[in-house]
Amino acid sequence: MTDTATRYLYLTRHAEASPDESTLTDIGRRQAVLLGERLRRSPLQAVRHGPLPRAEETARLICEQLGGVSPQPSEPAGDYIPYLPRKAELPTESADATLTRLYRFPVEQREAGPGLADEALARFTGPVDGDEPRHELVVTHNFLAGWIVRAALDAPKWRWIGLDHANAALTVIRYDPGRPASVLFFNDTAHLPTELRRAGLPGELLG
Repeated sequence: MTDTATRYLYLTRHAEASPDESTLTDIGRRQAVLLGERLRRSPLQAVRHGPLPRAEETARLICEQLGGVSPQPSEPAGDYIPYLPRKAELPTESADATLTRLYRFPVEQREAGPGLADEALARFTGPVDGDEPRHELVVTHNFLAGWIVRAALDAPKWRWIGLDHANAALTVIRYDPGRPASVLFFNDTAHLPTELRRAGLPGELLG
């Protein structure tokens, strides 16, 4: 029988991106650096990121603060619709509006998403083989972060919707052998000064 050990999964949404999403803004670069400085105190053994430029740049800036850890691209950490619910699964009062919004996303994100989402859960979650705890960071996007947190809470599949993450916020989930997953931190922005926490929030919260 193979021994298993605890996995600590650190999740972050990429830092603030430019309007065309080809790079990070100056605010985004500051966010990524500050998150990297916070994570220096964590025994990270791997940093994986989605293939899009905003996730890659965020991961690179984080790793520059860590020293000794190189970012690794991973397609399952990308930006896609992890699960497209049926109308009957959704709350009646919001079902039509929710589906209308989701169907505006490119068809490739909707069709490839569920398979990638399953692969992300297989790669990034659950206890790890061996007898040593493992600490890993995944730099991803809002939808996948919500999907992974939803799974950790054993919530209905559609409930990734509405789990919104701020840019460069930190979520940490612990996967112990033989126990349910534990969400230790969720959407934590303690490493960011007030003016950087506001980036990425919905407009009605900016005051």
